[in-house]
Amino acid sequence: MQDQISEQKKAAIAAISNAAALDALDEVRVATLGKKGSISGLMKGLGGMTPEQRTEFGPLLNSLKNEVADAISQRKAVLEMSALEDRLVSERLDISLPVSEHSGGYIHPISQVMDEIAEIFAALDFDVAEGPDLEDDFYNFTALNIPLEHPARQMHDTFYLKPDENGERKVLRTHTSPVQIRTMINQKPPIRIIAPGRTYRSDSDATHTPMFHQVEGLVIDKSTHLGHLKGCLEAFIKAFFEVDEVKMRFRPSYFPFTEPSMEVDIGCSWEGGTVKIGTGNDWLEILGCGMVNPKVLEACDLDPTVYQGFAFGCGIDRLAMLKYGMNDLRSFFDADGRWIKHYGFSAFDVPTIARGLSR
Repeated sequence: MQDQISEQKKAAIAAISNAAALDALDEVRVATLGKKGSISGLMKGLGGMTPEQRTEFGPLLNSLKNEVADAISQRKAVLEMSALEDRLVSERLDISLPVSEHSGGYIHPISQVMDEIAEIFAALDFDVAEGPDLEDDFYNFTALNIPLEHPARQMHDTFYLKPDENGERKVLRTHTSPVQIRTMINQKPPIRIIAPGRTYRSDSDATHTPMFHQVEGLVIDKSTHLGHLKGCLEAFIKAFFEVDEVKMRFRPSYFPFTEPSMEVDIGCSWEGGTVKIGTGNDWLEILGCGMVNPKVLEACDLDPTVYQGFAFGCGIDRLAMLKYGMNDLRSFFDADGRWIKHYGFSAFDVPTIARGLSR
């Protein structure tokens, strides 16, 4: 029996070493450790042995089985790494090659609009700030003066993760306002930033998706006032929609993090069934804004008797729909090649103020 075990081990190890591919290695596994495999057959023979023989040969057979299984596992790791390296070589792209305008790749409208917004605010001397998608309750709610009983904290609106070892639950950020909080805590005024990025809320229909994109702006200094906010938004809207004139109205509203708070409508018309931004007898709500609430400044260790500022926010997806004529937000995430070919942008359509933002 010992000679038989030794021969089985030698044959199995040789077969494993000679296996040049994963399928060949799996054949070795089945032939040795499978239900009808050679080593499995030896293991079944233990039942017909005497107790003394089982005591002697049982550990030897178990050791054989484990050694062969370990050898198969190690060989499998080597073959998988080799297969991965072969795939990386075969799928390698030379990114230094010039891009053809007819290469078939397109910039998504969301990416294009985010670049347009960044270009506009860069000309207004704003920096772009970023933050994590997974946020603490403090940054997403508490520091923004959102009370515990506020509906926005409820699970029907917010995606919560399971509690950690301290009982605290992280959230997928419901807005990019936490970026403003992080900036005010880590940077001394004056502050001029925009914070574009992904946000998450439990909602889904033609104009809402569980994941969407927002851009928020923040200015903090010692003298900023509502007049500056109005001028900033007017410059942004004119540049983004590429119009010379825009009619605006500010309606009183409520946001916990701004006081006073306002909704901004812009003039529009619906000639020929399409919306035209700028002037007209109709109004279109475009964004929310206001002066930063003193409680928010205090939460960021800024003295509200010294500093003040304004903030605003709007949906990037909705801006893209208004500017480029999409009517269903869900199509943005369908990965339909026909849709992206129709609405997408060439890699050469880099938005600049001088050349013009859109194609």
